[in-house]
Amino acid sequence: MEINRQCVVALTWTLKDTLGEELDVLDEPVEFLVGGNDLLPVLEAALQGYSAGSNLLLQIEPEQAFGDFNDQLLFLEPRHLFPADLQTGLTMEGSALPEGCNPNAPRDTLYTVTDIYPDHVVLDGNHPLAGIAIRISIQIEAVREATEEEVGRGNCGTGFFKLQIAPTDDPTDHTLH
Repeated sequence: MEINRQCVVALTWTLKDTLGEELDVLDEPVEFLVGGNDLLPVLEAALQGYSAGSNLLLQIEPEQAFGDFNDQLLFLEPRHLFPADLQTGLTMEGSALPEGCNPNAPRDTLYTVTDIYPDHVVLDGNHPLAGIAIRISIQIEAVREATEEEVGRGNCGTGFFKLQIAPTDDPTDHTLH
């Protein structure tokens, strides 16, 4: 079966920056709804017409993926507003920012703690891959018809490059898928 609108693809990939540094690897196939909300539009367009067993190598520019880096989404917040056990790499919803944080910080944004100093904390509301051109090597493991439920939901329950927010045993684990 060829990939077209409203089908499900199972993909594995290796993601690198343009210098060849590995950013993410997905070894086990994950299903994504083509024609829904799971994939970046540039990726959906590139997959059209391919079938299981195909491999693609794409370069995706920042404006096609996670946007340019926006320094207006960097905020210095007073350290005393945060818990003592705060760690670099922690992610938090803007709606969960402590009372007293900058009122101009968008509350519908996901922030990453990038630095912790004695007097302040640096929060970054950019996607971790913002401003980075990425090279992605994709393997199409399987293609199938989407179910009515998947089409109705607009996804297979997995998003493309979503930051894992739930805490894990390893506080430095910030999986991009």
